[in-house]
Amino acid sequence: MSDFYDRLTPFYHLIHQDWHASVALQGEQLTRLIDAEWPGKRRLLDVSCGIGTQAIGLARRGFSVAASDLSEKEIERARREAELAGAKVDFSVCDMRRAHEHHGSGFDIVLSCDNSLPHLLTDADLLTALRQMFACLSPGGGFLMSMRDYEREERGVNLVKPYGARTEDGKRYVLFQVWDFEGEHYDLTFYFIEENLATQAVHTHALRSRYYAISTDQMCALMREAGFVQVRRIDGAFYQPILVGTRPA
Repeated sequence: MSDFYDRLTPFYHLIHQDWHASVALQGEQLTRLIDAEWPGKRRLLDVSCGIGTQAIGLARRGFSVAASDLSEKEIERARREAELAGAKVDFSVCDMRRAHEHHGSGFDIVLSCDNSLPHLLTDADLLTALRQMFACLSPGGGFLMSMRDYEREERGVNLVKPYGARTEDGKRYVLFQVWDFEGEHYDLTFYFIEENLATQAVHTHALRSRYYAISTDQMCALMREAGFVQVRRIDGAFYQPILVGTRPA
């Protein structure tokens, strides 16, 4: 998984039509959700921060943010992006299954967005990660995650998921994923076709990973098993379904 994200790092922003606009929008959307669920909570931990999309947006809206990711290269880029944005974030490298061991406790909010948890391929690993995040929270603190709605996804092989085309710095990039299901898991290849518009030279980057196509109901059940209460799904507030839960006071 870390190799996938290390290789994705220089292209990560291309997933978005306008990454900087996404940072601002997601910061606004997540702030609204947090304020509705856990008013006044401002010490936040992002356990799958990537290049900082959510962490930077929330830091710019007044949260005290610590953030980590398994990929060293993503953390290096996240630090650069935060500095350019004037956002203060304490970034570090950490596997989410060791979040409490690494970050300790006392956080008001723990966050994991962008379908990161389904990279863990078994219920046992998911439960380990969720229990670690639960331990990071102060009593009354909240957990918020976003994930794909896999119950609405077609199953099969050679499933193409287009992202469109982007142009920057004299290059055009065409992005798409191909999914191949095997039971409740699928192999993903993320293609970035890079064309130099001046020379018409083309280079293809193919990044591969594997996901667990777990349902939101199953994930909610694991959250409850990890100790969270008031667990539920929220639709329409973010680009993916949001699942929330609270550590009992």
